Amino acid sequence: MDGFRVLIGCNEMNGESVGLAKNICRMLKKNGAVPCVTDGRGADIPAEAVKSPAECTHIVTIGGDGTILKWGKTAAEYDIPLLGVNMGRLGFMATLERGEVEMIPRLLSEGNISRRMLMDCAVIRADGSRRIKPVLNDVVIARESGSKLPEFSIFCDGAEVSHLRADGVILSTPTGSTAYSLSAGGPILSPELECIEFTSLCPHTLFNRPMIFSAMHEVTVSVREYQGSRVTVSIDGENDLSFGEGDEIRLTRSAKTLRLIEAGGGFYGSVRSKLMQPLK
Repeated sequence: MDGFRVLIGCNEMNGESVGLAKNICRMLKKNGAVPCVTDGRGADIPAEAVKSPAECTHIVTIGGDGTILKWGKTAAEYDIPLLGVNMGRLGFMATLERGEVEMIPRLLSEGNISRRMLMDCAVIRADGSRRIKPVLNDVVIARESGSKLPEFSIFCDGAEVSHLRADGVILSTPTGSTAYSLSAGGPILSPELECIEFTSLCPHTLFNRPMIFSAMHEVTVSVREYQGSRVTVSIDGENDLSFGEGDEIRLTRSAKTLRLIEAGGGFYGSVRSKLMQPLK
């Protein structure tokens, strides 16, 4: 592992995560790698401070899927492979559990790489202003609690493909197909596909099926308010933005991808062990 500079990403408010991060840093040093943290972070983790992730060759995250979503966008931005260690409950995207960290040196050197598509989400306001955010998992556009039921329109390259009253809609990447979309009845997609999945939330209709769009196309969502209905946009579980009539969400394939390090069982091993078993 000589020459490896491994950026450690963990929840510094979680004592168990910090404790495991310290152990991983010591193990990396024994194997010839340099553990790193970004400037101003790391609590008392024994690692070298770096000004930019670009100074590192790998990222190891310690936490749940939320930690991977947070650091995954950084990894995609700088094209750095990422390895996740699960400290949460499900941790579907994580390759290792906390008791398997001894495998980190081997996986950083020899692990399989799964390339994961990202989306670019453009939130375009009625006044023409826009904000673009990267998306690794999903964009959820949903009515606020207690709000009247709004109407959603979904377009593919400008052609309307669905118009429905619903609690909300989910637009996900293949990686996000095993998250909220799965709970809402969407299919599991092979994570290395390049497509955009549309799943509705409790639609008021007798016909309801998810739809899959090629990532070559632009998918747009707009909303029509009803009696003051209120809608918010959540991007990868964060950034709850208000969303109203005249606003649009436009989703396109990002030019960036996430290189996720996997063990032998990979994605389908996680499906079998984490989704096909009863909750414990």
